[in-house]
Amino acid sequence: MSLTDVLIGRPLASSEDQEQRIGPSRGIPIFGLDALSSAAYGPEAALTILLPLGAAGVGYIVPLSGAIVALLVIVYFSYRQTIAAYPQGGGSYTVARQNLGERFGLLAGAALMIDYILNVAVGISAGVGALVSAVPSLQPYTLAFCLAILTILTIVNLRGLREAGAIFMAPTYLFVGTLLIVVAWGALETFLSGGHPHPMVPPPRAAGHAEAAVGVWLLLKAFASGCTALTGVEAVSNGVQAFREPVVKNARATLTAIIAILIVLLAGIAGLVRAYGIAATPPGEGGYQSVLSMLTAAVAGRSVFYGIAMASVLVVLCLSANTSFADFPRLCRVIALDEYLPRSFAHRGRRLVFSEGIWVLAILAAGLLILFGGVTDRLIPLFAVGAFLAFTLSQAGMVGHWRKNPGRGARQSMLVNGLGAVATGITVLVVLAAKFLEGAWVVVLLMPLMLLVMVAIHRHYRRVYQETRPIEHFLHGHPREPIVVIPVAQWTAIAQKALRFALTFATDVRLVHVECEDDPLVRDWESLVAAQVREAKLPMPKLVTIPSPYRTVIHNIVEHVLELERENPYRTIAVIVSNLVEKHWYHYFLHNQRAELLTALLLVKGEPRITIVNVPWFLKA
Repeated sequence: MSLTDVLIGRPLASSEDQEQRIGPSRGIPIFGLDALSSAAYGPEAALTILLPLGAAGVGYIVPLSGAIVALLVIVYFSYRQTIAAYPQGGGSYTVARQNLGERFGLLAGAALMIDYILNVAVGISAGVGALVSAVPSLQPYTLAFCLAILTILTIVNLRGLREAGAIFMAPTYLFVGTLLIVVAWGALETFLSGGHPHPMVPPPRAAGHAEAAVGVWLLLKAFASGCTALTGVEAVSNGVQAFREPVVKNARATLTAIIAILIVLLAGIAGLVRAYGIAATPPGEGGYQSVLSMLTAAVAGRSVFYGIAMASVLVVLCLSANTSFADFPRLCRVIALDEYLPRSFAHRGRRLVFSEGIWVLAILAAGLLILFGGVTDRLIPLFAVGAFLAFTLSQAGMVGHWRKNPGRGARQSMLVNGLGAVATGITVLVVLAAKFLEGAWVVVLLMPLMLLVMVAIHRHYRRVYQETRPIEHFLHGHPREPIVVIPVAQWTAIAQKALRFALTFATDVRLVHVECEDDPLVRDWESLVAAQVREAKLPMPKLVTIPSPYRTVIHNIVEHVLELERENPYRTIAVIVSNLVEKHWYHYFLHNQRAELLTALLLVKGEPRITIVNVPWFLKA
């Protein structure tokens, strides 16, 4: 068994595709980790913005979370409709492209791709950051831990969707289970105490005085930060085809479960934070604790349960990047099928996953992690920009879908999607305004660049199609015999093989020899070649010698072939290149590689009527 089989698994046949598809139980950890893990940092992001309000800031978390949940519900209904209307997958990209036009579709695709890349880097670094904060001695190894986790995620996803779901089920359900227990336990304590529960471990006291007055702008910034809790909810709509039959029913069930769990967690955490009076602590400063850590300790104390809950949070934060590994390759596949990305993104690998997308995502995320040393807090504000822009374009596209497909319930659906498009559109503007200087400008710069790249790729494919499309009456005029050119440096068995092959299909064969000094081939042409050809009663090849006082070889041959092509406008020029194929790679350094260089130059400088034929000679020794 090879190392590849051990790491990635045996190759899967195309006929095994249905067996690799998943149901809701595995769909939740595969497509829901990003969204569910946001419950660990979404409320805290909002509370951090409210720090200048002191203790009074905690009171605003419930209405802010209510607004975020309301927006989440609108987005949920929109994506339920998207799954049914576009079961082929592609999510926001497909909806926007088919209903708003190619440019808006590409904008949605670019926004999602950037969001997925950032999600991998930030998700992993956030999990490692939580580990390092718990064990400060690991600080020097932050980047190494990040890259190790990225490597593990890459290998797991290369093994196939079904295996990835099985591996991530335990940590996902442990995370969800422990947080639901905290929410239920805390809610019961709050109810029994008349709304004033007694914390088992009192949280740090919030500043009693406010450093700033409550203002609309501050609340909007808190709302924008809290909206990071919505990232990842579009994942199911992008990967509908990953589900087993009935795909729409299973995809919808998965989306419903993810959104329902997320709503309970967001609403529960917000309510308990207010009830227990838990305020955020300044990140990066001494005594920092996460809101979830303080809440769990307040409800359950520093018990074994607390340790299990915090461990599950840490693991899920690290693994939240898996949503990107599930969706980024599928999104790239859909865009590649429309020829806005390289077509190779649409090809399945050995385990029936889109391996190239996985590798590209891993390499780009590794670059980000290395660039920022595994500490990517500055990239967190970029999340909501791409996600909410995709939400907006998707819901605006669904409005167009219902206009094109009127029917029962279309008017109500159009109203829901229209409301969602307005709400998420306003959120995009708020996030951009609030986070622009903190790093959102990077997305504003990257998206147009990605659009230019995708449009350039599409134009290239269009030009290739125009140039290579079938020609009517391509056999018009009897095809003429080609002129065969055989570059020969020395008269060896390799050159003899090339000549034997040429004489099987052509009568006009020319051996081209660059004459740098006295050579046996020129001096003994009659005995070496001509006499044997006459004896075999075959067409006599011509010997063409090219003088080279400065000992240049490849350039002279290429120029001769190009001149021959110009002088014979109605004939094909077939260049036979003899390749010496060594048995071991290190033997290549012992021979010149003129054959490879000649081939490369002919490919670069060649014309349509020049054909290259490689005749290999395999060394046995």
